[in-house]
Amino acid sequence: MLLRTRPTVQVAHVVAAGFFVLYSALSLWRHWIFQSTGYDLGIFEQAVRSYAEGRLPTSELKGPGFPLLGDHFHPVLALLAPFYAVAPRAETLLVAQGFLFALSTVPVTRLASRLRPRGVVVGVAYGFSWGIHNAVAFDFHEICFAVPLLAFAVEALVEERWRAAVLWSLPLVLVKEDLPLTVAAIGCYLVYRGRKRLGWATIAFGAVSFVVIVFVVLPLFNPDGGYAYWAKLEPSWSGLVTRLGTLVALLAPTGFVTLRSPLVLLAVPTLAWRFTSGNPAYWGIDFHYSAVLMPIVFGAFLAARPTRTWVCGVVTAMFTLVLTLRPLPQPEWDQAQRAEVEAVLALVPDGARVAASNRLAPHLTNRCEVSLFPWHTDAEYVVVSRPAAGWPVPADDEARNLASLPHRVVAGTGHVVLLKR
Repeated sequence: MLLRTRPTVQVAHVVAAGFFVLYSALSLWRHWIFQSTGYDLGIFEQAVRSYAEGRLPTSELKGPGFPLLGDHFHPVLALLAPFYAVAPRAETLLVAQGFLFALSTVPVTRLASRLRPRGVVVGVAYGFSWGIHNAVAFDFHEICFAVPLLAFAVEALVEERWRAAVLWSLPLVLVKEDLPLTVAAIGCYLVYRGRKRLGWATIAFGAVSFVVIVFVVLPLFNPDGGYAYWAKLEPSWSGLVTRLGTLVALLAPTGFVTLRSPLVLLAVPTLAWRFTSGNPAYWGIDFHYSAVLMPIVFGAFLAARPTRTWVCGVVTAMFTLVLTLRPLPQPEWDQAQRAEVEAVLALVPDGARVAASNRLAPHLTNRCEVSLFPWHTDAEYVVVSRPAAGWPVPADDEARNLASLPHRVVAGTGHVVLLKR
């Protein structure tokens, strides 16, 4: 077992603090310039708001009174309820996510620093890794809880602290319904390393949790009585180049050294459900889907005991920058125009039922009952942005439905229009 020296821990905390500021700043900037969306920030705020009000999570954006535990299994979100009760705003979720992602840099940085001189470079490279970056740059998601749990679990596995690794991994079953399979994969690794009793118990816990969650809990809450995402599993050869490109993007930053450690197999469950899905969004490197793979990839890299840690760290950072270094999100509206939009949104009374465009929704979900326009148009108020975002609702659909509403215009600018029934 490696010793945890005080300087190593302090360096890891400094790295984490820096990334907390960066992650939070990027997320908040996106939100304040109206680049965040109802799908998904608004949905998750409605979930956390439900918990803060002492009820099971529902989301009007998904449908009238839609029970979110019938869509994805993420009761871990209840941990944010006390913080949201103090600061009931979407920003609370974004800052919490920034903290959790930054927290995951601690085990990676201190493990790298203990293994090699200048290992802090690897910790910094991890913090800039494209999987984490793309997750921060796309609203809020429950997997922000899984990333630090996996990072601490992988650190314990590399250091052969078997029980600690299991304890860190068990809460993953409360984050999302596919993660029990990752817990089972950790059990398989323990069996491989000769810890058969603990390994088989971990496998059993992960497998049983998966079966109970997917075949019992989710159908129990789902209005249709099933698990909606089974229908998305449509294996095909289409998009094969994209999927192969994702594998290269995962392995190339570490010079494929990651493949020298069996720890990399912990990524198999996540890659399996993504690559067998018929949804092209799951195949590539965008959005938040690869964030949970970053602790595994970097942990396996360190477990392989690379001889030139700092060189691989620099290569990792360079590769990450190529994939993710884009201009900061740019506002479609200037400061004066955003102030006009905010003034119009302020006219919507607290507690009102309002159908909103996708990028306006998360600016109302803390105080109104918000559904998505034009999927739900029976609300008292309708507020629509111009130009239409075009996702997840086609812009033509928004324009067509807006013209047929039995509402009158209350206020508007060239960028937003508010109507009341």
